[in-house]
Amino acid sequence: MPQPKISIVTICYNSARTIAEALDSVITQDYPKLELIVIDGGSTDGTLQILDEYKDYIDTCVSEPDKGISDAFNKGIAHATGDLIGILNSDDVMLPGALSAVAEAYDGETDVYRGCMQLWNAETNFKVRETPSMRIPKIPVIVHVCHGGTFITREAYKSEGTYDVTMKFIMDLDLLTRFYNAGRRFKYVDADIEAFRIGGVTNSPLRAKKDEMRRFILKNGGSTLRFYLYYSTLWFQDNVKKLLNIFGEDFKRKLRYRKP
Repeated sequence: MPQPKISIVTICYNSARTIAEALDSVITQDYPKLELIVIDGGSTDGTLQILDEYKDYIDTCVSEPDKGISDAFNKGIAHATGDLIGILNSDDVMLPGALSAVAEAYDGETDVYRGCMQLWNAETNFKVRETPSMRIPKIPVIVHVCHGGTFITREAYKSEGTYDVTMKFIMDLDLLTRFYNAGRRFKYVDADIEAFRIGGVTNSPLRAKKDEMRRFILKNGGSTLRFYLYYSTLWFQDNVKKLLNIFGEDFKRKLRYRKP
């Protein structure tokens, strides 16, 4: 099987503190058939000056206001010409050998390639490995999304659609659920693809996500009862995590995940 062309979409907004590290982690990959696309939301903090320094490595760079994270993802996907499309947020880092591992797993038949991620507390440098879920249950209480370790074919995006721009928190889970329910083929890649810097929208309070979670369950064939079962279970888990935080931010992850 010939090596696939891989497009990496990096989205950013006022990311001067981290964008160079993210871009360096991509351009230093030992992989020849790489396309780098950067979608900036109209930064004002010096991000654009940094992007200009990397212009020889960036195939497409767009800087303009957007409608949120999902919209930025979709813009990048629209520009991508690769066989596979992966997403790296500006806070995160692609790990060495990641693209070669994905390319080795490429078989021309799978639609969604799912690699592992390292959850990274940059303040303590504590890391654990998250292994992606290969099935999405009807009530997706324990699903390891591993968004940054996921690569999807351009053809699958064309057939199933891209990210729901009305979603701000669980757009990645929603997209994977749609692909899974549509019968798209998933394949596990036994490699650590990305170091995900803990924080951002993933730390938003559960109550802020409630309405979006309801829409997610209903739009993917669930019922109001299924939503309440889903939300109440997440509420219980969230409160257990808060109790565990008294032992330190990293303690709960030591219990749930294994070291890389």
